[in-house]
Amino acid sequence: MADIRVIIPAFNEEGSIAQVISEIPAVVSEVIVVSNASTDNTVLNAGKAGATVLTEDRQGYGFACLKGINYIKAQSNTPDIIVFMDGDYSDYPEELEKLIQPILSKEADFVIGARREDLREEGSMTPQQVFGNWLATGLMRLFFGAKYTDLGPFRAIRYDKLLSLEMEDKTYGWTVEMQLKALKKKLTYTEVPVRYKKRIGVSKVSGTIKGSIFAGIKILGWIFKYSIK
Repeated sequence: MADIRVIIPAFNEEGSIAQVISEIPAVVSEVIVVSNASTDNTVLNAGKAGATVLTEDRQGYGFACLKGINYIKAQSNTPDIIVFMDGDYSDYPEELEKLIQPILSKEADFVIGARREDLREEGSMTPQQVFGNWLATGLMRLFFGAKYTDLGPFRAIRYDKLLSLEMEDKTYGWTVEMQLKALKKKLTYTEVPVRYKKRIGVSKVSGTIKGSIFAGIKILGWIFKYSIK
């Protein structure tokens, strides 16, 4: 049976994190919540819900993800699959089993949960998120022949392949860095359509003008960096 671990970066998600954890399928051996400089009860609620809780005081999505990876690297047991998901309850945790299936069946090394329009709750993605996804995936198609349609944070990857990517982005560019490096390393990849709903609370990235601008800059920066290599 495959050893599957989940990493959830979480910044002030006290209202949603326990619900996310409670709906993660039993096939998962460990849920790791990385509190990313949270100032609310995220740590307390995640711990009560049964997660392994880490703290990362440096603000940034990538910082939190790297903290989770480094924790796993220090363990004696090596997992087979790592799943990343957000802690805001916008994803449907029970769809994790659908997400990991192409890896279990050896059809892919890397799977992205694609938030297809017909499966998205109205208002679950902001206009800037929709445009940013369209632009980023369009540029990756143009420059690299990629078949991505989304930068969705709900994703699964073989653990050994994740380590081979040598991830480094500390903030907003984490998801696109992973997708670009997967192309460079010639990982097999696919997308699985997933449902998506309005998050609990306010987004710290797409919910603010500053966050949207910085995320856009980071994403485009990674794409153009790889396009000139």
